[in-house]
Amino acid sequence: MITAISQHKKIKTARLSIFSNTFLIIIKLAAGLIGGSVSIISEAIHSSMDLMAAIIAFFSVKISGLPPDKEHPYGHGKFENVSGIIEALLIFVAAGWIIYEAITKIIAPKPIDSLGIGSLVMFVSATINFFISRRLYKVAKQTDSIALEADALHLKTDVYTSLGVSIGLALIWITNLTFLDPIIAILVALLILKESFALLKKAYSPLLDTQLPEDEIAIIENTIHHHLSPEMSYHMLRTRKSGHTRYVDLHLEVPGNLSVIDSHNICDSIEEDIKNKLNHIEVYIHIEPLEQGEKI
Repeated sequence: MITAISQHKKIKTARLSIFSNTFLIIIKLAAGLIGGSVSIISEAIHSSMDLMAAIIAFFSVKISGLPPDKEHPYGHGKFENVSGIIEALLIFVAAGWIIYEAITKIIAPKPIDSLGIGSLVMFVSATINFFISRRLYKVAKQTDSIALEADALHLKTDVYTSLGVSIGLALIWITNLTFLDPIIAILVALLILKESFALLKKAYSPLLDTQLPEDEIAIIENTIHHHLSPEMSYHMLRTRKSGHTRYVDLHLEVPGNLSVIDSHNICDSIEEDIKNKLNHIEVYIHIEPLEQGEKI
């Protein structure tokens, strides 16, 4: 299970994302309203979705760290997966709104003012989100948190889109082609949609108790084989993931005359070895006498 130190780090990092997104919404919205740029306003909307996602991630991280209880004997890890799905859906909503606003701007174009301020704000936004997203990804990898990874994806997308808008505004300033503004906004929305599909797939799969990735299953199987003698075997290997925690269970076939203590020691060795190779994992082994086991 995740340690108290790791849990504190997750909560602290999620809180940092809330503060940074709040600041960026304020400066983007101000720049967009002053300059009349739909691409900047679209970025403010995107950051609003990021803020909602950061708040959801913050509470899901806190809840997922709660210990197992009577109603949740396997812990609360899947709250992070639910959070990831909600965040992905928020991205869909944001992208749809951006496309709507951009099409409206194409049909009824308006002049854009304060291009220099707009470009500067977008560059500042990209810089801040670059460092915040790196921090989020780092902690997400350390703690295997889908909620923080989803939040990091939001900000990573924001980095690319902010840079795109900044470059677009610079091109408008050079060429005076204002139609570039809504076109850039649509491209921003399409990029957001692409990223959200990947996030939705990753967050949704564990809710269906999909097995662990093939490379992780290979590690588990190789570890088990390493501890088996020629007269031993195993079957019914099952894997799944809940939040940051991986779950593995299997039936281990041992000689019928092997003592309970020896069988227990073998199970302990397998469990410890697997836990040394994969983080945040719980292993459950059921012992069966070899002559009654059904080999696969």
